[in-house]
Amino acid sequence: MKRRALFIFSLLQIVWLAGCTEKSFTPIEREKSFVASLNIQEPSLDFIDEKGEVMANWLFEKAYSGAVLIGADHVLLYGNQLSSIDLYDLTTGQKRFTKKVDIGTTNVCYSEATHQFFIANSKTNTVTSFDEEGNELASQQLGNYPMSMAATKDKLYVINYKDTKLSVLNMDDLAVEQEWPITKSSHGIAIIEETNELWIGGHGEGSKPNSTVKRYDLLSGEQLGVIEMPLMPIGLMKADDEILVVSHGRNELYVADFSGTVKWHLQVGANPFVVNKFKDLIVVAGYDDHTLYFIKDGKVQKAVDVGKGSFQLLVREE
Repeated sequence: MKRRALFIFSLLQIVWLAGCTEKSFTPIEREKSFVASLNIQEPSLDFIDEKGEVMANWLFEKAYSGAVLIGADHVLLYGNQLSSIDLYDLTTGQKRFTKKVDIGTTNVCYSEATHQFFIANSKTNTVTSFDEEGNELASQQLGNYPMSMAATKDKLYVINYKDTKLSVLNMDDLAVEQEWPITKSSHGIAIIEETNELWIGGHGEGSKPNSTVKRYDLLSGEQLGVIEMPLMPIGLMKADDEILVVSHGRNELYVADFSGTVKWHLQVGANPFVVNKFKDLIVVAGYDDHTLYFIKDGKVQKAVDVGKGSFQLLVREE
């Protein structure tokens, strides 16, 4: 009887330990460059090299809606309906920590300069800062539905999506230094330090969809001009001496110089939300056709199938 009890106890210990073991994923070697597609219809990350070959596929059980690289070796995953964020080590494929947060995360922005990340929340209408270990540093109440964010030097720029203002925060303590008037439903942001400008795209509202990108003075918030773009330009990315803009209303990629002159454009993807630069290639993610398009010199060089609902692109170049 005693032996049987010991056997059952040992078996229960094994089951308990197995249940407590965190799932790990395929490690990504430190020296490997990649573009990673976060897919949100079936939550997953596809890691793809410069040849367009899939290096690894991480399948998740949580409904992640966003991801951001924290430095070169970690990826932070979050979800609008999740009450926690998870940080994974890319070189081991293992979870480093889980941090409890309020439900409503819309975006996370990482600052290389300060080694902090910032969480925007649409339920509490706040932005909260954390160090790389997940320790909370400061929090600030903002406008309605903070979402798009960009960081430069000691400033954090936050678009309040369901409001008519952009908030400029000091990254040290998140004090609000300025508020600029902007169009409601603005979305997508790019900072051009060379010209001291900030560009903003947007969906538009109701029966008035947006088809422009607006240019603002980075210091004063004065609107400097408007660039005609295709319907709903929401994905903006500064790459070298160009600004890349994708429109999910017209399935188009536009490439403009810093003066706002469109150099070329290309119809690509089905319902693209995001664009990025990887090596000498422009990468556009098609949300509805679950495909990444690798573009060079205005032409698609390769199309790579990824998981359903490609929504974000993470780039690491070594």
